[in-house]
Amino acid sequence: MLNVIKKFYYGLIPLLILLFLAVISSLLGYLFLMLAGDVISLRKIVSRGSQIFLLLSIFPLRRYLKLNWGDIGFSTKSLFFRQVFKGLALGMVTLLPVILVLYALDISLIEQSNEWDANIIFNKTLLSFLLAILIGLGEEPVFRGILLAGLRNKLAVGFAATISAGYYSAFHFIKTKTDIPYEELTISSGFKLMLEAFANLLNPDILSALIPLFVIGLFLVSIRIQIKNSIGICIGCHAAWVWQIKMHMYFFYTNHDSPYYYLVSDYYNDGIVGPLVAVWLSLAILAYIFWKRTWGRGINF
Repeated sequence: MLNVIKKFYYGLIPLLILLFLAVISSLLGYLFLMLAGDVISLRKIVSRGSQIFLLLSIFPLRRYLKLNWGDIGFSTKSLFFRQVFKGLALGMVTLLPVILVLYALDISLIEQSNEWDANIIFNKTLLSFLLAILIGLGEEPVFRGILLAGLRNKLAVGFAATISAGYYSAFHFIKTKTDIPYEELTISSGFKLMLEAFANLLNPDILSALIPLFVIGLFLVSIRIQIKNSIGICIGCHAAWVWQIKMHMYFFYTNHDSPYYYLVSDYYNDGIVGPLVAVWLSLAILAYIFWKRTWGRGINF
């Protein structure tokens, strides 16, 4: 019983840290708007501020937990960049089949209204790729880096991996669409937005995307656990997925009348993430486990 309580306690700590950072972001956001005026919505400040603080928290948490950069998953500079490129290739290989299946089933249809200008396509491709890299660089050191390393110090690998994947998937749904008019802002406005954002996790409509994102988290955390100092691979793989999703959203639109529309999430609305992704990556994880147990070998990057 005591071990169960300890596991629950350690699993709850990341949530408490996130709540603390959200509170700080809410207070600073309100003070900023009082000084700067009606220049941006408080909702955006709280959301972006919490994300930035979460990323910056890596530095004090690393010192507090007495972890070096290798413990978090970083390798030498030259190896790190090679890993990123290998991760990009892995991301392309693992998501492209899903895109092809969605197209074959007429779930994804070519967007005829787009301007097929070479310069527009090049700029869209480049900007999407750069944004995808930034997202990978921002999320992987948090979820497959400091969070996983901290949990592994206190919990068994399986528990740590599951909790890490759970936080990763849940993080995408801690949001609100409410915009409070500037004239109605009070020092408690940020807390109202926080409550709405966290309450969204109780929305049953998110399950069609929450579960696939949980499986995505498990896939990435499996790489991190199986390959030493492999955060670069996770960053590259994550970036490749985000880049393909953004390009897919530009070149295709989702056919809601397809009899197979249930294979994508109606909530997440990116035309890719959904039950098909969850099944595909689950099979990939199981295939790796079977391969490793049968031949006693892991993957080597």
